[in-house]
Amino acid sequence: MTARKTTAPTPPAAAVAADAHWSATRERLMARARPVLKLTICDDDEAKQAVANARYVEQQAKIEADRDPKDAAAQAAHRNAVAALEEAQAALDAVSIPLRFQALERKTYKALLAEHRPTEEQADDGYEFNIDTLGPVLIAASSLDGITEEDAQTYLDTWAPSEAQALLNTAFGVQREERMDLGKG
Repeated sequence: MTARKTTAPTPPAAAVAADAHWSATRERLMARARPVLKLTICDDDEAKQAVANARYVEQQAKIEADRDPKDAAAQAAHRNAVAALEEAQAALDAVSIPLRFQALERKTYKALLAEHRPTEEQADDGYEFNIDTLGPVLIAASSLDGITEEDAQTYLDTWAPSEAQALLNTAFGVQREERMDLGKG
């Protein structure tokens, strides 16, 4: 589905005159990128455990280093632990597969939902869309890494259920990602 390009409306002159900062605020709002989520896949349990161990050692070394900033041995131990953690993380990153997903424009997402209406049984169960047909399409449409619908369907059909669900959850989750705070002003 192709997103059509729209031109930004011009703000009312009265609004700009009333608030000199509105123009800059508006520009920032118009320039916002849609949310992105990353799903990292790693089949190497040893690499994951090495990072967990290195993180624990680094945290313990930091506690000791913070306890006495003048203790040269504790400071050196912390620096070494940080280096070991960075090395373990680099090794994990090298064997991991990161997949990135970006939220679709609202109109595009709503159109996809409308194109994949639920079956009667799904509707009776309260579903607003057909997860079986929408899943691979949404994964492909939101993938920043070029996952095709065919690839997505293969992953959903052949991966372990929890892994397939994690893939689906990431593609759906980025559509619902919020980066706003409705707190007091």
